[in-house]
Amino acid sequence: MSEDVYIIGAGETKFGELWERSLRELAVEAGLKAVENAGVYSKDIQVLYGSNSLAGTINAQNDIGSLIADFSGIASNHIPAIRIEASSASGAAAVREAYLAIKSGEYDCVMVGAVEKMTDLYGPEMLDHVSTLLDREWEAFFGATPAAMAALTARKYMHDFNVEKENIMAIPISDHRNASMNPDAHFRNKLTMETAMGATMISEPLNMMDCAPMSDGAAALVIASGSFMKRNRLNGVRILSSGISQDFLALHSRNSIYTMDSTVLAARQAMEKAGLKHKDMSFLEIHDSYSIYGITAIEDLGFAKKGKAAEVIQSGIDINSALPINPSGGLKAKGYPIGAAGVSQFVEAVLQLTEKAGQRQIKDARYGMMHSIAGTGSTSLVHIVGGE
Repeated sequence: MSEDVYIIGAGETKFGELWERSLRELAVEAGLKAVENAGVYSKDIQVLYGSNSLAGTINAQNDIGSLIADFSGIASNHIPAIRIEASSASGAAAVREAYLAIKSGEYDCVMVGAVEKMTDLYGPEMLDHVSTLLDREWEAFFGATPAAMAALTARKYMHDFNVEKENIMAIPISDHRNASMNPDAHFRNKLTMETAMGATMISEPLNMMDCAPMSDGAAALVIASGSFMKRNRLNGVRILSSGISQDFLALHSRNSIYTMDSTVLAARQAMEKAGLKHKDMSFLEIHDSYSIYGITAIEDLGFAKKGKAAEVIQSGIDINSALPINPSGGLKAKGYPIGAAGVSQFVEAVLQLTEKAGQRQIKDARYGMMHSIAGTGSTSLVHIVGGE
């Protein structure tokens, strides 16, 4: 499996409460933007991987791959159109499948389309559906929610490592600062520490500003082999490596409540396959569905020892720092359409590595790391993009 893999096109919709937009409209908009950005024709696409997590329950629509193919106008080409579902890591999992499909030599040009329409439900009904990301029988059945499980992690982490809440809240504040410069972001307002700390409590010690929003949105990529790219005189951003690992579904079965072994192992795979070191990374896009997961990700990805993420944050994680984190605004501020979030990280990576990120452009960006988790960390995927 020696074929190089490149992202040659990327597109996304705005993220937010898009009441007037349907699931299919969002998917088509992102897909068409990606194809146009790639400079290819629909006939060039040989397979489509559609990422989605909850449309079957929220929107009563399964077979998302076929939906995207149909309303993108490529169903008549009769290419395979397959839905990829891996909870909140669905987007990254779809990118991995595309990466492997090209690496294998089976395909030269693949589309990844990712979409989620979260606002079709509201309140307790929505909360019940989102709780399907947990172990239904042993967690959600007893009243646990994703926020409650994250709160358990946060409380024990703060206790064991003597970490103040302000250190954890630094992640959402940084996210909002970056999202204020992102026209596609769900929230473009900046946060002060005082405002963030005073927000409505959701699940102690996590308040509303610790939690990513339920967003609508879609993102898409056109991914191609190096030979296809050169043959058609196109440009692209290389996917250097892909790492994936699995852990227990239920949090109580894990080795640690605040170490995601799946992330540790996936990151190790990705770094070894890319042949790079942590100091080579120009930026990170991490899965901070809850602020505490941003903290643990910094550590599990290998950028800080356990309990020491606050030191990395204090040294700077903004766009002009040595280690910019979530230049897009992250899940907290750019938005969290669950099935599309992982793919949107790659859209940001393409913008950064092609110097098209506007106000939030990272100087001399060369390599980026993308991190996605399923639920509370049952599955983790880590990709590294960039280079020559």
